Amino acid sequence: AILYDPVSKRVFTFNGKSNDVTAFEAATGEVSGTIKVGGKPEFAVSDGKGMIYVNIEDTNEVAAIDSRKLEVTKRFSLKPGEEPTGLAIDVEHGRIFSVCHNKLMFVIDLSSGKIISTVDIGAGVDGCGYDPGTGLVFSSNGEGTLTVVKETAPGKFEAIETVPTKKGARTMAVDPKGHRIFLATAEFAPNPNLKEGERPTPIKDTFAILVVGPQEK
Repeated sequence: AILYDPVSKRVFTFNGKSNDVTAFEAATGEVSGTIKVGGKPEFAVSDGKGMIYVNIEDTNEVAAIDSRKLEVTKRFSLKPGEEPTGLAIDVEHGRIFSVCHNKLMFVIDLSSGKIISTVDIGAGVDGCGYDPGTGLVFSSNGEGTLTVVKETAPGKFEAIETVPTKKGARTMAVDPKGHRIFLATAEFAPNPNLKEGERPTPIKDTFAILVVGPQEK
């Protein structure tokens, strides 16, 4: 992942193979420092107040990073979650949403660090997004679905809809103005010998962006 933090005015890259995070001064490109995070960092979010949160895939936790001091200040366990990837944040209510490969989404309260809700999602997840205008949370699943999650009661989150998308559509972005979700995918060549964890080969000229949103009236 790569992220800009408006408080420190730094760009952060999350380096999966070296288990660390590199911070750059956005204005100059100068390296500000490197932060060891104790595992493989995945997606990350900023709260706009000087804290950055990042999923640590191989330790099943979220690390909190002070963007000015460039140090890890807290760790939140995601157990029984496994291999967390996508991460989203609700700044107003102080919550983060982490999606894991064992088909679970975790809702964490940032003030207490506790898991306040767990939701079943689809298989092959990669991305996670939050729309502050609707209060909906989204999980983009490589199986070809988009799980839509809503807070149905105080502190209780449930999957309210599963939207069919397309196999491989697991990376996403949220448009908070149009309340739309953009998903990237392609057609893939059949390969019966594909092993678990291996990625199929995309077919040339089939790349597409899928748009999911409210029905037009």
